[in-house]
Amino acid sequence: MRIAIVAAPGPLQELWAEEAGLAGATLTTAGDFAALAETGRAPSADVIIAEVGEANGATLAALALLDEEAAHGRRKLIVATPLAALEAVFASLPLAQPTLLVAPTHGERVLALGHALADRPLARVRELSADERTALLRLAEQVGQIAARLEGIAPTLTPPLAASASANDQQAAPASHAPRPPLPDPRLVRRIIHQREQRARFFDGGLFADPAWDILLDLTAARAEHVRVSVTSLCIASGVPPTTALRWIAQMVETGLLERQEDTGDRRRAFIALSDRGADAMACYFAAIGAGSGSRVAALA
Repeated sequence: MRIAIVAAPGPLQELWAEEAGLAGATLTTAGDFAALAETGRAPSADVIIAEVGEANGATLAALALLDEEAAHGRRKLIVATPLAALEAVFASLPLAQPTLLVAPTHGERVLALGHALADRPLARVRELSADERTALLRLAEQVGQIAARLEGIAPTLTPPLAASASANDQQAAPASHAPRPPLPDPRLVRRIIHQREQRARFFDGGLFADPAWDILLDLTAARAEHVRVSVTSLCIASGVPPTTALRWIAQMVETGLLERQEDTGDRRRAFIALSDRGADAMACYFAAIGAGSGSRVAALA
């Protein structure tokens, strides 16, 4: 396994180099973003780790190059970024789905590298400490929960009006789709979001962490209000750490509930929105529980 590290010289580059060595990998390159942007050639490696400090022009140009390499399946890409640079970094990675870490801890870096190494059958991973093994188990549990929840969130849609038709009627008439119910009043959705946030005043917020639903609620309100939502704003709305939120967003884009929208006026920014499929699901959900009754919706949502 060959690993290249793209980062400014300093402690973080040394940290990645140490972890690569402990994992039994060969460190092929340890350059910076300016050099990569100038040469226009991605390092020859199986895994490229990019540790972003500042989202300047050279950094973003280098990330775009690495994104194209990863999209063609020639590289695995891990990108670590501070929260302040997340918007520009996210916008520079439209093609591939790299492992994106936001202000990661040492443990999160180790787990990201371990995940990349796990895809290589001959890779050797160093012995994990007790804390790292616990973190790995929690990560595996999170991934399983994401997959299970998304299977339940994204069913094949049957609009309520169409579901009431009899079997004979369906056979006699040509197939047609009932119109989608309208999205709920965004003020109602915002009220539900506010009520969910209030729980953190009285209980540990971790007891009610449900990032997929919080993301869907926020984007439902935004779609009804005709406003666009940045990835940073959506991470905040999810109620979980940004790295975890990005994992959810990536999975929901992959399943077709969300979609990425580029900002044609500013290439340093991209938005996340409900897809038509996601909007259909949310509209049908609110229609099914009776969006006309605010108290009932608030209680069920």
